[in-house]
Amino acid sequence: MSRASKVTLTVTSVLAVAIVVSVHYGQRAEQAAMHAGVIRDMEQQRAKRERQADFEMQRQLEEQYRKIQHVSDSGTSESKPGG
Repeated sequence: MSRASKVTLTVTSVLAVAIVVSVHYGQRAEQAAMHAGVIRDMEQQRAKRERQADFEMQRQLEEQYRKIQHVSDSGTSESKPGG
């Protein structure tokens, strides 16, 4: 083998290995980013369920209080005493 062919073979081999390693690390980084997105989505869904549960609890409390207490709208005019 001539010196030029050895150099060409070495350079192309090193370049091929570098490309494979680069693609591998790129895929790992992409996989990590996708996993982080899944974790973020799960956290958002958990927070949404928590807020919905709080809302339902507040709605039930409001219904209970409305049964116990008489609540009138301040915007409506009821019969005024003395008038």
